[in-house]
Amino acid sequence: MDNLVVPMFAHVLLCTFLYMLLTFVRAPKVWGIGRNDDGSNPFDAIQSKISANLSNQFEWPLFFHVICVVLIVKGLELQPIYVALAWVFVVGRIVHSMVQIITSNIKLRGIVFMLNFLAVLAMWGLFIAETVVVQS
Repeated sequence: MDNLVVPMFAHVLLCTFLYMLLTFVRAPKVWGIGRNDDGSNPFDAIQSKISANLSNQFEWPLFFHVICVVLIVKGLELQPIYVALAWVFVVGRIVHSMVQIITSNIKLRGIVFMLNFLAVLAMWGLFIAETVVVQS
């Protein structure tokens, strides 16, 4: 696929899934559905992880969506490397979410985040190189 809209939408779907998951794990506390016999929420341990991960989706990913929109609006001939980096970012975000929610492995989470970070940084670097440096 030679456009950035599909990976952008894939990230939107990830966020949608996280909102749905957060709603599900909060149900015992909010609506009393699925409470433990003692009235506690069986999902307390992961609720905060999901919430934190969802918040993370609106931090660095902002720069991903901005560069994608800039590239789309500029109407430049899109190099395949941009789409590949966009997919590296999206797949990395999915893996990052899984690591953050399912484990407590901070080192692995940091490595996965670094891949996301570098993919977006590379997209910006390529764009700057194509539009600012080459035109100078």
